[in-house]
Amino acid sequence: MTYVITEPCIGVKDASCVDVCPVDCIHATDDDKMFFIDPDECIDCGACEPECPVTAIFAEDAVPDDQVKYIQINAEYFTK
Repeated sequence: MTYVITEPCIGVKDASCVDVCPVDCIHATDDDKMFFIDPDECIDCGACEPECPVTAIFAEDAVPDDQVKYIQINAEYFTK
C-alpha cells in the first residue's frame, strides 16, 4: 500500500506534506499543479496525511471512490 495525493491538492500545492516526509517521496516541479507521491519510494508511514490542509492525501485503500483515478495519476507521474 502507498499513500496517494488526490484532486483537492490541485491549485493549492501546500508543501506541509513534503516537509514531514521522512523519505522525500513527494515530488512536483514548479509547473505541476499538484504534488505526487512516488509509490515505489513511499514507506506507508502516514506522516503526510494529517499535515495536508485540504485533506487530499489518503492511504491507497481509502481513496474516495470519486478520486480513485489519482492512484494511477500518481503512479504514472513517475514513469514519464
